[in-house]
Amino acid sequence: MKLSIIVPVYNEENTILEILKRLEKVSIQGVTKEVIVVDDGSTDSTRVKLQKVKNAKVILHKSNQGKGAAVKTGIKNAKGDYILIQDADLEYHPNQIKNLVRPVLENKAKVVYGTRLNRAPHLNKEEAKHLFIIHYLGNRFLSLVSSLLYGQWITDMETCYKLFPKKAVEKMKINARGFEFEPEITSKLLKGGYKIKEVSITATPRGYDEGKKLNTVKDGTKALWYLFKYRLTN
Repeated sequence: MKLSIIVPVYNEENTILEILKRLEKVSIQGVTKEVIVVDDGSTDSTRVKLQKVKNAKVILHKSNQGKGAAVKTGIKNAKGDYILIQDADLEYHPNQIKNLVRPVLENKAKVVYGTRLNRAPHLNKEEAKHLFIIHYLGNRFLSLVSSLLYGQWITDMETCYKLFPKKAVEKMKINARGFEFEPEITSKLLKGGYKIKEVSITATPRGYDEGKKLNTVKDGTKALWYLFKYRLTN
């Protein structure tokens, strides 16, 4: 099995080399991997640092187009049988990738999501902050809506860690340019007949003062709209 790991990146000068270092250390028996970094028009020193990278394929967007656009570019250039999305902000540690790949290798699943939310909120940790509890509740709500609309229980629709066969998406028309990629790909995978298996993962959320880009209200509202839209249309 060949695994293509797509890393969409925008202004992550403080983390990009570390995430690539962590990805290089990932070794899974029976799996070869390629790493594709898509820089989505960074204006900080991310691109300068990417010039030093030798263990990944680097693709540059001329201007910032959004996470969805960066992922689409990665998919077009992927050579693997399976594709995994890896954010560049260090919230998700690549040592968990083996847990997502295992069900595929064991022929127990074709699509695997890593879930952070099959738990109660961490009110004594990050979700003690109001922005994070709102993010937690918003994500649980979107996941519930996804479950009701598409007839399969999902706890973390917005997760970064999504593993799916390339053949499931290579002919799929993906319209999203921003964070609405998450509901669109989920909707279309489910409508395409794929069952999503979730495996538990952990994450270390960074604060908005550290560069977190997701806007819970704005992007959450868009996600809700797209869940309904793609339930009714293609």
